[in-house]
Amino acid sequence: MLADHAAIPVLAVTDLDRAREFYEGTLGFTSGPEVPDGVIYRTSNGGFLVYPSAYAGTNKATGISFQLSADAFDTEVAALRAAGIQFQTFDLPGDATWTDGVLTDGTMSAAWFADPDGNVLNVETDPRNGLG
Repeated sequence: MLADHAAIPVLAVTDLDRAREFYEGTLGFTSGPEVPDGVIYRTSNGGFLVYPSAYAGTNKATGISFQLSADAFDTEVAALRAAGIQFQTFDLPGDATWTDGVLTDGTMSAAWFADPDGNVLNVETDPRNGLG
């Protein structure tokens, strides 16, 4: 069954060199193995693939969500701001509030931003571990 195998997010980009500059230079990822027409970036529990495609940036939903401890969230948000990242906001139902581009909903905090091709990325406190 597929559930028995590793899965990784995949992001399409129009210009792999520009994407590498963003993911390595702006976000600080280290490139992993080169793959045909793409690059894999490692994370603490796996990684993600970035590759060129004519369909780059067509997904308007979150492509990757990075799950952070509550202690790490503010530090990572500050680092993203320092790197020039602009956070996105949008309308949500319920009691969530936005403050300077960061969503707070109960004990959960989150922020969304895009790569140069419009792929939507997210950082949020990790709800799976009760760290929010």
